[in-house]
Amino acid sequence: MKKIFTFIITASLTALTLTGCSPKQQNGTVSTDGSTSMEEVIGVLGEAFQEKYSDMSFTYNPTGSGSGIQAVKEGRCDIGLSSRSLKDEEKADGLTETVLANDGIAVIVNPKNTLNDIDVDTIAKIYTGEITNWSELGGNDAQIVVIGREAGSGTRDGFESITGTENVCKYRQELTSTGDVITTVSQNPDAIGYASLAAVNDQVKALLVGGVAPSEDTVKDGSYVIQRPFVLVTKNEEKLSDAAQKFFDFVMSDEAAPLISQAGAVPVK
Repeated sequence: MKKIFTFIITASLTALTLTGCSPKQQNGTVSTDGSTSMEEVIGVLGEAFQEKYSDMSFTYNPTGSGSGIQAVKEGRCDIGLSSRSLKDEEKADGLTETVLANDGIAVIVNPKNTLNDIDVDTIAKIYTGEITNWSELGGNDAQIVVIGREAGSGTRDGFESITGTENVCKYRQELTSTGDVITTVSQNPDAIGYASLAAVNDQVKALLVGGVAPSEDTVKDGSYVIQRPFVLVTKNEEKLSDAAQKFFDFVMSDEAAPLISQAGAVPVK
């Protein structure tokens, strides 16, 4: 089933490349579009859904939260995926959000970095350019390479909102996916970035924030403060197709909760 799911994603991405967006699918296929941070979660859920409903298929276009919201608004997909809450103007446009899970935003550095713990105030000073050298934090005499996500990213929106750095971050690089941030930080000993906890791997080191490690337990109890929702976006007055409704019901069920945990996020169930 893993191979089938991978094939469907590949086909979907090919369609995206050729047309600029994926058309809303016919009955029997569920099309989703949006947050790259939700890739692990939505991948696990998509596989399980197809195992449960073998006569249905599932597609996922990892285009970013803003693009996913726009896609569902324009009717180009069944369900949008966003790693931030909807804004008032998006709700006014007839969209509604359903929180699927919560996710920590890990602050990541290269494994060679000796820093292990940081607080939100220091993070803000790094990202706004007030602290520019690792030596100011007890590290090597090296310029801090500040990595972040592109405008419209749900991860960026959540990170900047929590750290109070909206519109004032001084990024060296703004990357278009969670995977790109992780790869870039893993290859640069002087870099710092942020990424979905669900996607963090051993290529990078996730810092403690205020003495608290990012984990399912600390996100659930609120002690890890840099966190945000994973959201399903639908239209208020438009009924989902039978296949899309089955998918929606499945991912919000008790049955899906352990799968979401397995993927590194915290289910709301």
